[in-house]
Amino acid sequence: MRTETLATRHFPTDGLIVAAGLTPALQQVICLEGLKLGQVNRARVTHWCASGKVVNVGWALHTLGGPSLLLAPLGGDHGRRIAAELAELGAATCWVPCRAHTRVCNTIVDETATVNSELVITELVENANPVEPDEVATFIDTFAKQAAAAALVVLTGSLPSGVAKDFYGQLLRRTSAQAILDVRGEELLAALPCRPLLIKPNREELEHTLGRNVATDADLCAAMRELNDLGAQWVLVTQGGGPVWLTSQRQTFRFQPGKVQMVNSIGCGDCLAAGIAWALRRGDTMIDAVRFGMATAATNAESLLPARFDAAQVAGRLRDVRVVDAQV
Repeated sequence: MRTETLATRHFPTDGLIVAAGLTPALQQVICLEGLKLGQVNRARVTHWCASGKVVNVGWALHTLGGPSLLLAPLGGDHGRRIAAELAELGAATCWVPCRAHTRVCNTIVDETATVNSELVITELVENANPVEPDEVATFIDTFAKQAAAAALVVLTGSLPSGVAKDFYGQLLRRTSAQAILDVRGEELLAALPCRPLLIKPNREELEHTLGRNVATDADLCAAMRELNDLGAQWVLVTQGGGPVWLTSQRQTFRFQPGKVQMVNSIGCGDCLAAGIAWALRRGDTMIDAVRFGMATAATNAESLLPARFDAAQVAGRLRDVRVVDAQV
């Protein structure tokens, strides 16, 4: 497999955005009329696509436009299918070959069941197979070369078993680019001394990372500021379709997303990260970049397949995203 080339106002407005992570997936989306547990269920239609958090971020960046690169390990027949799809779509990619097969994940869409007017989506997630130490070393070296001239890097996804918890910290120490991290737990805490520009756990991931419940908005902001104090320049926390919170050490902002006709929520957080990175690279402030990222995520939510949204619709969604509270 080979390489295919391709908030503040002073943020760099040119250069590559590199999306990197260790857990791509081949995704099967199964649409059926009524999921019956313990019985035979026949699909009305089935779709296959390249996915996993890093692939979703990379494809969303490609869709939005501008120079970007997707870096991930691939192995086996599933990996070859992912590589072939991304090549056909024209995305710039750099694949690190690995001996283990790339995982398969399944999304089950029950077209007859709704909760709060939204379709019921069930995810069956296969954990990533181990990446061997020599493959991890190759990945880190490849990242350092590809990110040498990057304006931004987006690091995302869980770590396969056996990979050191400071893996993302190792990546950050090999680049001078600003970084957005979409990770949680020990691997997030280990990366904070590198002072990433933005981290974006959801509320559940924030609780997991800090090992405690976050019951109230005051608890939430206190927990976010704790991560600011540990090194994150900005902390962004999502809550499904609820308000989105953003903190620095001195500022707090609350954003209200617009109403969405949800089709599939898979990939929304990845599109949020991609949208923020894309907007920062064009020179937006962090506040405007978060609004753009939220609009990108909302557009993705109305698509069946993850990160396969219409970029032309994002600008229209931007008007629906409001900053409803700010403390400076």
